[in-house]
Amino acid sequence: MPDFIVHPPEIVRHFFKRYTWKLVPENEDERVLYLTFDDGPIPEMTPGTLDLLAKYDAKATFFCVGDNVRKYPEIYKRILDEGHSVGNHTYNHLQGILTRNEEYLENVRKADELIDSNLFRPPHGRMKRRQTLELCKDRKIILWDILTKDYDQRVTPARCLQNVMDNVSTGAIIVFHDNLKALQNQRYALEQTLKRYTLDGYTFKAIPYSKLLKA
Repeated sequence: MPDFIVHPPEIVRHFFKRYTWKLVPENEDERVLYLTFDDGPIPEMTPGTLDLLAKYDAKATFFCVGDNVRKYPEIYKRILDEGHSVGNHTYNHLQGILTRNEEYLENVRKADELIDSNLFRPPHGRMKRRQTLELCKDRKIILWDILTKDYDQRVTPARCLQNVMDNVSTGAIIVFHDNLKALQNQRYALEQTLKRYTLDGYTFKAIPYSKLLKA
């Protein structure tokens, strides 16, 4: 039975058209993947993630929690200095469907003070309709084509990698996590993904800000 969280079906994407699920290149022959990392930056995870990306000359997009940026500005600066994109992941990792609209939107705006980006990913991938409509006015909401489930400690590192391999195609937005729960799974699945798909001729790119502003 397919896991609809790992690879959301077309019917789900159809009903949430305001979200960006995948970035298919104009040139159909171009092989490109978009790695994304949620929840950081933190000193126990992010530097190692950046080291792996640098090893394979890969760029990625980090959806940062504002309070973590406040606590670890030097790591956030390293993300930017190494050519990666960043996005807003709220200030306190709030789950939209459990939070009053104004409180949620204010939390996003608070993170805006530290994260200069028009990209936004809601924690847990869910928001209320009003929250979505408000945030779509001045930013792009990025969901995913593939969720590795690296955060789930019931899932093995090999299964996380398999979630990528079962669903990968050019333009896929792939979610990893930048938190301690994901450490073992993320390190294995990320390096294997970088290794395998670099050999297969894929390029790993950061999600661009300007292109999405015009979309």
